[in-house]
Amino acid sequence: MPAGNDSMSLMNRNDDDLFPRLKASLYSPVIGDILDTLGFWHQFLPQPIQPLRTDMLLVGRAMTVQITDAWGRQDKPFGLMTDALDSLQPHEIYIATGGSMNCAAWGEIMTATARTRKGAGAIVNGFHRDTPKVLEQDWPVFSRGRFAQDAGVRSKVIDFRCSIEIEGVRIEPGDLIFGDLDGVVVVPQEVEAEVIEKALEKAAGEKVVRKAIEAGMSSTEAFHTYGIL
Repeated sequence: MPAGNDSMSLMNRNDDDLFPRLKASLYSPVIGDILDTLGFWHQFLPQPIQPLRTDMLLVGRAMTVQITDAWGRQDKPFGLMTDALDSLQPHEIYIATGGSMNCAAWGEIMTATARTRKGAGAIVNGFHRDTPKVLEQDWPVFSRGRFAQDAGVRSKVIDFRCSIEIEGVRIEPGDLIFGDLDGVVVVPQEVEAEVIEKALEKAAGEKVVRKAIEAGMSSTEAFHTYGIL
């Protein structure tokens, strides 16, 4: 069956069927390439946001979280953070940003909560802590790095399932998120079906081009023949 027809049949099913296929077939560069061709040129999160381990891969729906700074003891420590975590649904990715990144925004207990709720992963535009305890849970977490300082008296969640922005990348609740060792890319819902279809086609085409080059074809000829580089 042609890749395009296969991808469209997947789109008519649910995320239980779709996401394993995307994990097995796609990678962030090919998704980004397709978004470029559609005029969506700023869909990658900042390069410093990296997986804790290079083999971590995540695919899911954005469950957006807005953080802000909070100085000193709070009436409700961490703000709405536990509410946000407890609302996480299967296949959703906890994706958080905001504040001055003066402390960790993710840790061991948050990982255990989100993993138990069958969330797809976590992405924080900031730091994580409890690194060994997070890693031993074998669940995908992406951040800007390690920093042990606690959030309790320094930051709080003020909203979730809201529109957020990370360095010019707008993220809406439910947007498709794909993350691997090369980056995290956000696919807006209005172009999701088209991006998936074309990305699956391009990924299949790249395999053909690589085989042609390994068989002796020049990259110039391959690009002229297949339009893929």
